[in-house]
Amino acid sequence: MSTERTLNTLRAPHISEKAARLAEHNQYVFIVAPEATKADVAVAVEELFDVKVVDVNLVNTKGKVKSFRFRTGNRQGKRKAYVRLADGHTIDVSAKA
Repeated sequence: MSTERTLNTLRAPHISEKAARLAEHNQYVFIVAPEATKADVAVAVEELFDVKVVDVNLVNTKGKVKSFRFRTGNRQGKRKAYVRLADGHTIDVSAKA
């Protein structure tokens, strides 16, 4: 996979209480590009973090309907990837740049 496509596949780590619980079991959550496949996500994580990926699950979340000054609008949806790593491999997603 090209370097540009690798960098565009993973957008950001998803930080939440559920993601923190999953990290204890060697599973991490990332927000990924809408067109990303499981294979793309696995290759991107392995190349960027130098780890071994065991499994990838993708989830599409719909945006919420919200009202802004008496008008209804939609928040943007997102695609999340749940990535399980091999035993002994970890990623520090809370590290600051």
